[in-house]
Amino acid sequence: MPTSALIKASELAALLNQDNDNILLVDCSYALTDPAAGAQTYSQGHIPGAVHADLGTLLSQPGNGTNGRHPLPDPQVFADGMAALGANSNSLIIAYDAEDSMFAARLWWLLRWIGHDKVRVLDGGLRAWTEAGGELSTVVPRPERGSLNARPQNSLMTHYAEVLANVESRQRQVLDARAADRFRGENETLDPVGGHIPGALNRPYKENLDAQGRFKTADILRKEFQALLGNTPAQQVIHQCGSGVSACHNLLAMEAAGLTGGILYPGSWSEWCHQPDAPVARD
Repeated sequence: MPTSALIKASELAALLNQDNDNILLVDCSYALTDPAAGAQTYSQGHIPGAVHADLGTLLSQPGNGTNGRHPLPDPQVFADGMAALGANSNSLIIAYDAEDSMFAARLWWLLRWIGHDKVRVLDGGLRAWTEAGGELSTVVPRPERGSLNARPQNSLMTHYAEVLANVESRQRQVLDARAADRFRGENETLDPVGGHIPGALNRPYKENLDAQGRFKTADILRKEFQALLGNTPAQQVIHQCGSGVSACHNLLAMEAAGLTGGILYPGSWSEWCHQPDAPVARD
């Protein structure tokens, strides 16, 4: 049986008790409204041994104003950054964050994009860890440099021109992970234009979670995604959101449900709405 993309807090604790040197814990805590907040959250308490990966400096690169708010990092630069945190080609990397796993899901997707499949996301994140009795630490590890290299899997992503062509061809189904009001073009505060890509369906990523902040069961997730997508197979889904971050949450949820093969449009709405020829739908 394939290993689940998610790992429970109890399972993680058992793995850590084995003193396995191949495990690398990565805290991805971040706040979109305060770029410094993630590092502060990490410094106030993290799972012992965890290093910190910042969305703004490692999990994306600076934008140029038209390519989205969180453009993908250069794959080798990203791999080098992970290697500096201790990642090796044989490391089991376990990602988590202090919120709803959105930033951890971004790291999960990025690692698979550069060809590293040994990655899982802590279900429920830091909250699940502490509720299970897990301790926190303020000690910042000093890892030895690892040997992780990039082997980009560009079949996992698509680009603006391909998504634009898909508006007419409808060969793939676009799935938007933003909140429903932003999808409709209402209450847009992050991007200059409100609305969505014509033909897109809406699956707010928070719907993947239960009241405790854990992912819903695989059966429930599978039924919900299939009810939304109808006869469209997972392999024909383009995932997008505002800037290519929360879309990874939907990709992770579908992976956990056994619905594999979807691809990411990294530029997402924050790139789309800056293109002069991009059509916009509001409904």
